[in-house]
Amino acid sequence: MRINNNMSAVITNNQLLGTESSLSDVMEKLSSGFSINHASDNPSGIAIAGKMQAQIDGLGQASTNGSDGISVLQTAEGALNEVTDMIQRMRELSVQAANGTNSDSERESIQKEIDSLLSEIDRVAQTTEFNTINLLDGSLDCRTYANNVTRIATSNSVPSGIYQLRITQAALRASTSTITVSTGEKIVENFDNTYAKVETTTTVTTPALTAGNFDYKKFIDGTKWETVTRDYSGETTETTTTGEQSGLGISGSITINGYPITLAQGSSGEMVYGQLRAACEKGGAIISDYNAEEGLSISSYKYGAQADLKIEFTSVEFAKALGFPESALDHDDAGNVLPTINKQGTDAKLKLYTETDTVDENGNEVKSLFGTQATYSTDGRHITIRDTQGFEMSFLADDGFMEGATLADGTVSDGMVTFNVTDIGSMTLQVGANEGQQMKVRIAAVTTEFMYIDDVDVTRSNGPEDAMDALGDALSYVTSVRSQLGAYENRLEHTTKSLDATEENMTSAISRIEDADMATTMVEYTKLNVLEQAGVSALAQANELPQLALQLLQ
Repeated sequence: MRINNNMSAVITNNQLLGTESSLSDVMEKLSSGFSINHASDNPSGIAIAGKMQAQIDGLGQASTNGSDGISVLQTAEGALNEVTDMIQRMRELSVQAANGTNSDSERESIQKEIDSLLSEIDRVAQTTEFNTINLLDGSLDCRTYANNVTRIATSNSVPSGIYQLRITQAALRASTSTITVSTGEKIVENFDNTYAKVETTTTVTTPALTAGNFDYKKFIDGTKWETVTRDYSGETTETTTTGEQSGLGISGSITINGYPITLAQGSSGEMVYGQLRAACEKGGAIISDYNAEEGLSISSYKYGAQADLKIEFTSVEFAKALGFPESALDHDDAGNVLPTINKQGTDAKLKLYTETDTVDENGNEVKSLFGTQATYSTDGRHITIRDTQGFEMSFLADDGFMEGATLADGTVSDGMVTFNVTDIGSMTLQVGANEGQQMKVRIAAVTTEFMYIDDVDVTRSNGPEDAMDALGDALSYVTSVRSQLGAYENRLEHTTKSLDATEENMTSAISRIEDADMATTMVEYTKLNVLEQAGVSALAQANELPQLALQLLQ
């Protein structure tokens, strides 16, 4: 029996301290709900749980990102719904304008509403935003850089890289021109009325012109004419003359693409040019400046093989009086001159360089990713290149740019166009918890230029019909953009659902690692609590043992 060293008390105290330590850990688990409160509780478990928690947090934010992306798409699609309604309205107005019961003034009123709707489409495209990010102006589409072309649009199936082609023939308008050089020509037109025995002879002399000194107004004003009338109905012949006059030598009418005007004899150059300009505007043609050195030219508004220019004159002499030489007029099979001009535009011609080409026709190195099955189609200067698997690239070539054309700096162009298609510009949505888990969203520009309806004009001849075609294509364009947005939206909805499910499953997994099992922990707590009480009781008993030594001293 020992007094100085009560081993029973020491042993019991050590056991009690261990129980208290274990009870403290159990109580911490019960109060925190975690089975791992310190790295020492489960070193490997805390490492695994840390990584899993980072994934869970990332998945939660990725799901929010996906929802934000859906909001962006819904905003854009809502704006495009209004754009669709405006295009439908413009097409309805075009159908109305095509009716022959409408006068020019009524078509002009219809055009005012169309112009207003076109402006509104561009306004919507420029101002539709989400968190100050423009959605419909093309800033969220992939960037493509090229020379001498504009309005570049590529489908999602066009891989990034370099594409090359050569424009060997530019799309041209149908065109005709007046004379630019003349020594002065006499034009004689006779009107013989045999019943009344009256003969009228009009002699017209055009002014002399030198190269580079053409002015259409001066040409008309410089024309001299005289009309002599002889009446044979009486006993003697009566002759009257107007004397030499200036101005348009012969009265008559001219029809430009179906739009007619009448010009009076003696009209000034100012008046003639103004009426021709108005007729061209209504007839869907373009007239040059009156003082153009190459002579007055009239061209079709359109480019390409679908561009027609039809001009009809009262007579060949009237055409000459207006400055159009016989060489510009049509001829029949027998070579006779006709008082008409029928011209047709020319389609663009291209040479596509494919992935199998290494050099061009001149031996220069080329590097292009066009497929061997790629083909192109032209609508004036609007060129579209298509290939398999949804490959589509469209653009508007610069006016007159082609191989052999003289550029503004005086150099001769080789007609080569190089496209650099990039994947820069699209909206990148982070839809995963880790790097690289992204989704790219492209939203094409929905402006009147990219839809090729910026020049819709129902006041021109055949303008309503052209407008219906252009607006039909624009409607298809907007529909395709909306369908793409819908596909993105559906994909994001599935993505967010997948992220939510993954987050739920990972949360369940991390719960099994770091969450405390309350039932098991409570059982442990009860056990340790009982052991603690028993240890306290045993320690009290052990502390009483030295008192027994006093009995030996009695």
